[in-house]
Amino acid sequence: MNNATPRFCRSRHDRMIAGVAGGLALRLRWNPVIVRGAFVVLALATFVLPVALLYLILWLFMPEEGC
Repeated sequence: MNNATPRFCRSRHDRMIAGVAGGLALRLRWNPVIVRGAFVVLALATFVLPVALLYLILWLFMPEEGC
């Protein structure tokens, strides 16, 4: 089943750590570098912990690509 808009899935190919940013970029049709940069900017603006927790939660609950 191929939808016009892909689901939120972690990327297998475009990953630095777990593929969360690559998967979000694929879903939003953005450049993965922009999504990774947004994670870094948010982490620095919120003293890292909230963004790190968000990333871990997404890592745990986003299925891997091919979902």
